[in-house]
Amino acid sequence: MIAQRINGALRPVPTSVIYAAGLLPLALLVWQAATGGLGVDPVKAIEHRLGELALQFLVGGLVISPLRWWTGVNLIRFRRAVGLLAFFYVCLHLSVWLMLDLQFRWAEIGADIAKRPYITLGMLGFVSMIPLALTSSNAAIRRMGPLAWTRLHRLTYLVAVLGALHFLLLVKAWPWEPILYTAAVMALLGMRAVRASRRVR
Repeated sequence: MIAQRINGALRPVPTSVIYAAGLLPLALLVWQAATGGLGVDPVKAIEHRLGELALQFLVGGLVISPLRWWTGVNLIRFRRAVGLLAFFYVCLHLSVWLMLDLQFRWAEIGADIAKRPYITLGMLGFVSMIPLALTSSNAAIRRMGPLAWTRLHRLTYLVAVLGALHFLLLVKAWPWEPILYTAAVMALLGMRAVRASRRVR
């Protein structure tokens, strides 16, 4: 009953609201940068926050299906917007690293990608997101067919794992935040695996 009320209240909400809400953290970040609220190393702070936002949207996208399975709350029509916002923040995160952090020092960038595992995983995650973003449209579903499209978009699971591991390996110590993100991703993927195994039976 509660789920039906929530679904009814959300039915007239356009997906543009999700995009607008998803851009609010960026607006706050820009404000903090403009007012000197990002500490002694604002570039690193911006880079970290953008990456964290991307991971939060990835996790949010993974939550949508289990939420429908176990509560009846249906947010499926907002999932594309959530996924595209995740890609948007990944692109910004990568751009800050390339332009502001390493300032297009390509030799150093290449060396970091090859030698630093967390950067290698991050780049793999970004590359894996590109076909997902390029096919995030109804036209792509019609062109590819629903089955092929669904198979391709299972790359989302790999992207989420790579993103979580990227964050986990980035930090030198073991703070709770990246551990919780990694645990959340693994738990959400585990739920999908359990549901899939029950269907097979």
